[in-house]
Amino acid sequence: MKPIRYIEPMARRNLTTVTEFILVGFTDHPELMIPLFLVFLSFYLITLLGNVGLIILIQVDAQLHTPMYFFLSHLALLDACYASVITPQILATLATGKTVISYGRCAAQFFFFTICAGTECYLLAVMAYDRFVAISNPLRYNMAMTPGTCRGLLAGVYICGVSGAILRTTCTFTLFFCDDNQINFFFCDLPPLLKLACSSMTQSEIAILFFAKLMFLANVMIILVSYILIIRAILRVKSPGGRAKTFSTCTSHLTTVVLFFGTLAFMYQRSNSDKSPEEDKIVSVFYTVVIPMLNPLIYSLRNKDVKAAFKKITGKLQFPRAVALGEGSSS
Repeated sequence: MKPIRYIEPMARRNLTTVTEFILVGFTDHPELMIPLFLVFLSFYLITLLGNVGLIILIQVDAQLHTPMYFFLSHLALLDACYASVITPQILATLATGKTVISYGRCAAQFFFFTICAGTECYLLAVMAYDRFVAISNPLRYNMAMTPGTCRGLLAGVYICGVSGAILRTTCTFTLFFCDDNQINFFFCDLPPLLKLACSSMTQSEIAILFFAKLMFLANVMIILVSYILIIRAILRVKSPGGRAKTFSTCTSHLTTVVLFFGTLAFMYQRSNSDKSPEEDKIVSVFYTVVIPMLNPLIYSLRNKDVKAAFKKITGKLQFPRAVALGEGSSS
């Protein structure tokens, strides 16, 4: 950790104003530019297809108009936005070799990325609470999780996500950046931006790190307590088959939680001495590109309701085609 340096007002005025940043995340491997472009492009298309398809499926199938799928549709929306904030920048860099991003674009990317990431943290916590209510008292589930309650919880999720993003973006981009404007990363994320700050620890940086850790730990605690209560409720089920069936409704959510919060913890909760730029790049690719692609697959492949709705929709699409072909052959 570099020593703390306090910048006098006169020294601050003498600093060179940073108007752009240089993203050097992939430029040290020029031979991989084309293969990486194709990989990221395929990931992005799968992400959009999977998440948008899941949203449409939930909207058109009445059987999926429940609180769990209401929250799931917004998780899919966040994942699609999440990937759209980051991946196009990666693709443009890989395709053109242009690594310069303006100060304003960097701030905007950081803001929208932080909205998506923060809101998803809160949403996963609310989804854990929803599973707790459904399992602990299934007979009163519909009374507890009314449409108004769900909309209120969702509004709280977005308000917390946007408020946190405004706070972190304001604190981050009011820092004094030194002459070095090279970000050893592939998008404008918090750790590489803080490394460019002219002092090791300012009040803004303390506020950023404090609220980031507070948000992370608060949501982890909500999820942890919810699953402790869920396990207690499942243990009261007498038949082993009933326990397995009850817990199966949580496996998709639990998988998403472990992947998302595990990578965030590895990225943001470690000390600076334990970090390496290459490890950070790999981990950040995983939670910004890979996890948004995997989430619709996780919820689709292990979910009977989603698979049944998909078969129903595809069956309806095939039926008119079969009728049309039959009419054509009879004529």
